Amino acid sequence: MRQNDFNYRILDAQAHRPWPMPTGPWVMRQTWHHLLFAHWPLDAHSLRERIPAGLELDSYHGQAWLGIVPFHMTNVAPRGVPALPWVSAFPELNVRTYVRLEGKPGVYFFSLDATNPLAVWTAWSLFHLPYYTAAMTVATSGEHVRYASRRRSGQRPRFIAEYWPTAEPHPPAPGSLEAFLTERYCLYAEDSASRLHRLEIHHPPWPLQRAAARIAENTMAAAAGLTLPDCRPLLHYSRRQDMVAWLHHRAGVSAEKMGELGRA
Repeated sequence: MRQNDFNYRILDAQAHRPWPMPTGPWVMRQTWHHLLFAHWPLDAHSLRERIPAGLELDSYHGQAWLGIVPFHMTNVAPRGVPALPWVSAFPELNVRTYVRLEGKPGVYFFSLDATNPLAVWTAWSLFHLPYYTAAMTVATSGEHVRYASRRRSGQRPRFIAEYWPTAEPHPPAPGSLEAFLTERYCLYAEDSASRLHRLEIHHPPWPLQRAAARIAENTMAAAAGLTLPDCRPLLHYSRRQDMVAWLHHRAGVSAEKMGELGRA
């Protein structure tokens, strides 16, 4: 996959956003490739017990969802810095659910696994995100993706799967379950002092495709203390998505106010 081919035209696509883009400059870019969105309906009570108290669990027609999302990244770099070999491209695997705070729907991550130790350290220390180092491999043949991940610490949870799209891409319809699960423009994290932070992102509408998968092993939810139901997951695939992100700020405190607090 090529580096330094970021599509800056995404900055002009804003009509689909649920709220305006932040006024300050974005600080980081990423390109996501060969994503699988695997979602399971989960008991809301079990999820609510495992998210920070200040967040409201978000649901679709009363149903809460857990997502496991494997993919590969390129172009991971700060604004104005070229993508670099061995630093700006690596696999990632997310375990997530959906939350709200102050009227803004977003994503809450139970874990994010990646192969890049620098990215893991940076995300832990600067963005309060629960990143872990993992041994991961990704192989593609056409639109078929073979993905394997094993965390290097704790219970060493694994995810091993092959997945592929089964339909043409289309943006999720407004108000649909697909839009609820993917069209999210911020994420939330809790720092060591139990303070909530919001990190805003921007990307075009997701080009989603229905998908199929053979999941050989999946202990990612169990590592987060969650039990997946005995049912087939809802599967979607997306070949590529370019995104930018802003600096995080305390939830309930504007980015401008955070700057004033930092100068005080």
